[in-house]
Amino acid sequence: MPEFATRRAVIAAAVVVAIGVIVIYLIARTDDGANPVVDSATGEPSASDAASGGDDDPAYLDGSLPVEQRVDDLLPRMSLDDKLGQLTLVDSTALFDSTPVTEYRLGAVLSGGGSAPPDPSVDGWTDTYNRYQRRALATPLEIPIIYGVDAVHGFGLMRGATVFPHNIGLGAADDPDLVERVGAATATEVAATGIDWSFSPCVCVARDIRWGRSYESFSEDPDRVSAMTSVITGLQGSDLGAEPTSILATAKHYVGDGGTSGGDDQGDTQISEEELREIHLAPFEAAVERDVGSVMVSFSSWNGDELHGHEYLITDVLKEELGFDGFVVSDWGGVDQIDGLQGLSADDVRAAINAGIDMVMVPLAYESFISLLRAEVESGAVPMERIDDAVRRILTAKFELGLFERPLADPSLEPEVGSDEHRELAREAVARSLVLLKNDGDVLPLDTGARIFVAGKNADDIGNQSGGWTMGWQGASGHVTPGTTIVDGIRDAADAATVEYSLDGSGIDDSFDVAVAVLGETPYAEFEGDRVTVPALDDEDRAVLDRLQGAGVPVVVVLVSGRPMDVAGQIDEWDALVAAWLPGTEGAGVADVLFGTVPPTGTLPMTWPASGDSQEPLFPYDFGLTY
Repeated sequence: MPEFATRRAVIAAAVVVAIGVIVIYLIARTDDGANPVVDSATGEPSASDAASGGDDDPAYLDGSLPVEQRVDDLLPRMSLDDKLGQLTLVDSTALFDSTPVTEYRLGAVLSGGGSAPPDPSVDGWTDTYNRYQRRALATPLEIPIIYGVDAVHGFGLMRGATVFPHNIGLGAADDPDLVERVGAATATEVAATGIDWSFSPCVCVARDIRWGRSYESFSEDPDRVSAMTSVITGLQGSDLGAEPTSILATAKHYVGDGGTSGGDDQGDTQISEEELREIHLAPFEAAVERDVGSVMVSFSSWNGDELHGHEYLITDVLKEELGFDGFVVSDWGGVDQIDGLQGLSADDVRAAINAGIDMVMVPLAYESFISLLRAEVESGAVPMERIDDAVRRILTAKFELGLFERPLADPSLEPEVGSDEHRELAREAVARSLVLLKNDGDVLPLDTGARIFVAGKNADDIGNQSGGWTMGWQGASGHVTPGTTIVDGIRDAADAATVEYSLDGSGIDDSFDVAVAVLGETPYAEFEGDRVTVPALDDEDRAVLDRLQGAGVPVVVVLVSGRPMDVAGQIDEWDALVAAWLPGTEGAGVADVLFGTVPPTGTLPMTWPASGDSQEPLFPYDFGLTY
């Protein structure tokens, strides 16, 4: 007995050691981002075994082969679970840890406007991306996720990123080359985190400035919007994935969201097909010609029919007529609205996929979505051919982006975030975007030696001058991210000793040569930014103007806003008016124009109304003065 016990103890010890070695090996592989020998969620064979299907060299993992051949090789290896996962786009807030990415074979993750990581710096975003991507690489077929964010004016949700003017300002600049360079800089800063997909650009044609997304539109004119699709080339590069800074662009929101009745967000665009095509479809045609990788469907309806279930517009027009060969993605929970009832239903899922949507932004109830879609496929209500077409489109984008070869973040790109070069480009874009609307007595440009009084809530506030989609969905006032405020830019351009700033205008007297009032809107995004009438100056702004005008000095108004505002009742009392739109983090670009370092060249991308109820313009489309 003692000898047997001893032998048993030795064997047991050996087993323990062996198990320990295996555990250490598995942990090491998992920590390295490779796949464990057995998937902990499904008990399936290792990714390398499943991926090869018995092959030593699966073709889809060979980066030297053509994309189409790699897709043809991978698709037959995929189970229904693999395919349904690829169609599923989940917000990071629904994934309390990263394990569901592996368990459900999820094809895509997003961070919506309110779901940035706790540390929203480049390091925090990079760690988040890599964590989710490692879980995707732990699936049996090692299919990487694609990760999406709303980098709509630079990566505004990352602290320290360069924040460029919103689209309305870039539309005022009306320079496709400048906009392409802005797109390229944005792509570089996004790619520095590993993230590979931006939900931009918005190529809507805003026809009613009461709409809260008006600043996301380049113009009310479809030709100007179409020209600004050059940003797609900037984001994707001349060849998607050819450079490590290339990310997937998204033309949104398809189609007609800028033409809803009353400017209602998620409203109904009640127009003929001829007008829909002429005004709202034209920029999407331009985007397709630039090989945009994805198109996002609009929340809105066309003559009462929800766009998310509109097979004619999605499949017949976009995919077949225009020849769009990328993938179509739904908007945040947009599929839920198809049947008019609250929540996601089988009817919603069936209608959306059969209409031609390839990837569904769930964004939270991914388990329910996958279960409903599986039942629809197994019943034959959603054909397997439709599923395979959607998966093929998604995989093609992933292969083109080089995700199978470069799945994790490239740390060498981190110094590009908020770099001097990008901030100089943003400053240039700001200066080019400003529109001079009035300049009586040539009060502008300012003299660098003049005594200047600066006032107003938007003069010294990075959050206000950046607007929505900056460190949050709706944006926020305050020092939300590094940058140069407008008053800082004025101080740098002039003799700082001659510049005085007061938030409310108190302290001004007639010893000053000029007063600069920086007024307008505070941050908002869609829904909260919708207005019943054309927005006007608030009581705080009017009180500041009263104080400045009471001092008897010339008054220059710099209007920071996401759209034209109703100023017809006050403009006669001002000596100059400059539309600065939402310039972003580089307020020195505003000072460049005020002091004449850069002459104003911007023109109105949208008609400026005379008043909230007038049909006559105060300033017509394309108007703009210079020095």
